[in-house]
Amino acid sequence: MAQLIKMQDYISRYEQDIYRYPTQFARLKKQQWDKLKAAYNAGELDRLYSEQTESENQVKFDPPQEDSMGLFKKMKGIFRRTGKQESEAEELQIPNQMEDSNVFSLRFPFRPDSLDELKQNFLNQLLRFQMKWGSSTLREKSFVDQSFFLDERLRFFLQRFPDTFLVLYKPIFLLKNAPVEAEVILLTPVDAWCITFLEAEEDAAFIGSSERFWVRRHHKHPDKKVLNPLLGANRMTNIVSQLFELYEVNMPIKKVILSRNGYVDYPEAPYDITILDKRTFPEWFERMRAISSPLKAQQLKGAQALLEYCQTTSSLRPEWEAGYNQTEGNQHAAP
Repeated sequence: MAQLIKMQDYISRYEQDIYRYPTQFARLKKQQWDKLKAAYNAGELDRLYSEQTESENQVKFDPPQEDSMGLFKKMKGIFRRTGKQESEAEELQIPNQMEDSNVFSLRFPFRPDSLDELKQNFLNQLLRFQMKWGSSTLREKSFVDQSFFLDERLRFFLQRFPDTFLVLYKPIFLLKNAPVEAEVILLTPVDAWCITFLEAEEDAAFIGSSERFWVRRHHKHPDKKVLNPLLGANRMTNIVSQLFELYEVNMPIKKVILSRNGYVDYPEAPYDITILDKRTFPEWFERMRAISSPLKAQQLKGAQALLEYCQTTSSLRPEWEAGYNQTEGNQHAAP
């Protein structure tokens, strides 16, 4: 499962510490899956579900160490911290009412009949958790549009690629105070892929050119003009290239037009564009899934460079705001 490090302008804990969270997520996900798999193979799933208490049936990404009353005393000034300081502060306990956004709870509505069915159910629930986890921090959260939970393209990237792949999905970059929305940036351990989708009906054919519009053809529908996808792809690639150069990131950048269910006919395509359609996509997809390399330093450095210039909109969690106001009130109370 690839990791969602940025989605639109939603806040992301990966922005705080890109060197910590990718490895933490992959490790805890593996631990939980190994536990489920062992129980399934031993025929003990029912016992596992029935005996586990709520706390035992959850993966805590922010392990508790102290009681909640002591939390806000220790968290004085946290709201002025950023980056590594706040990341370290997450190691403190989170009050019970605040744990929901940082806990992955397994809920199986039926008994899986096979290991593959168990795995798919696990990945489906992990997907929802990751989207929430990837749009919040200990003290802040963003309100995610529910359409993203049903977004097939987002699900495709998160569920079909290795844990070491990092995804920026429709990020909004702030360049010279002007917001620019990209489409999909996929950071693998070895290269960066700037991906623009070009999909319509099954078996639709797109006739490419250097003009502003391409032509979409389909045997059941009349021809239709579509905006040249290279316009967005070039803009996205230029942004990534400039930021990589600024932060001295040494990583190849690939520009892609992706049509998984159709065909692209563009004989005079620019040399720097990779066209993946129904004929070439399956081979590329299997080759990408076969990459077994671990996270690389340049990959994380590249992710950090991109996240630095992403727009972020978030709100302070109400429970933290209440706790902060309480500690501030105590701090300024008369002796």
